[in-house]
Amino acid sequence: MMRRREVITLIGGAAAMPVLGPLTARAQPGERMRRVGVLLSAPAMSDPDNEANVALLTQVLGDLGWQEGRNLATHVRWGVEHVEELVGLEPDVILAITTAALIPLQRATTSIPIVFVGVSDPLAQGIVTSLARPTGNVTGFANPDFSLVGKSLQMLKEVAPGISRVALIIGAVNGSAATYLRVFNEVASSLGVTPVTATVWDGSEIERAVEAFSHQANGGLFYPRDNTTFRNRDLIVTLAARHRLPAVYALRDIAVRGGLMSYGSEPSEAFRGAAAYVDRLLRGAKPADLPVQQPTRFELVINLKTARALGLTVPLALQASADEVIE
Repeated sequence: MMRRREVITLIGGAAAMPVLGPLTARAQPGERMRRVGVLLSAPAMSDPDNEANVALLTQVLGDLGWQEGRNLATHVRWGVEHVEELVGLEPDVILAITTAALIPLQRATTSIPIVFVGVSDPLAQGIVTSLARPTGNVTGFANPDFSLVGKSLQMLKEVAPGISRVALIIGAVNGSAATYLRVFNEVASSLGVTPVTATVWDGSEIERAVEAFSHQANGGLFYPRDNTTFRNRDLIVTLAARHRLPAVYALRDIAVRGGLMSYGSEPSEAFRGAAAYVDRLLRGAKPADLPVQQPTRFELVINLKTARALGLTVPLALQASADEVIE
């Protein structure tokens, strides 16, 4: 793999990563123990990426002076069935990972500050009433806006100019699915390709949708950022290869695993930003003091090995603009 440009992080600092300490311990004499709750919508320990992001949160907080066992206790819960339990612990701040975790937390508490990551269009979903100065107890780091849909489809057409149909596949529980579908339909039509959409619940439905779509020629696939498809990322890469369908994804990890190309922001940067927000809230800031942020730096990754397997030639100009080219 070859890196083409350095990715600029959302929030600087917190570069050194100390080893993750235990998640529960006692405060040292004379120090006040602060509690941070973390809620993931995924089942317990279901994905190493989720585990790594939780570890990253604790590590960055350690850089900012919050050491597990000395002045910080982190309580991690996997699955939304633990909402009431986590709120009952009365943490000083809660980190909500994805919309599925955030919505029940908002219902359960209006007083504990909540920082979110992995949420699309929080304004349209009614999660906050203002991005610049969120009211209530919620702020955080949103997913990229929907302008990436158009850019992603344009690049897919550059790599596979013969496609005349593109299918968007997205999880049925995605809170922004309706907006994704609307924007996708508009963009696809403007590019002269027929839009096809499929909302799915699990891997078996993804497999059926791709199988049905593959029966007609000149097709391509688009997977926006979505938990259902992310959890099935090895499957969607396998299906694209099996049916020889060029596809563009929202996350670098999928291109690294064999997907044709990806365009989007790096999720770990949102977790670094969330750690900085948790730090500020623990030091007395209010959610309204911390604007909801969206990524402004995006990474294009192209897998030339996959392109060759599909019989595609990636334009040199597009390769030159990529952040990473997998040979």
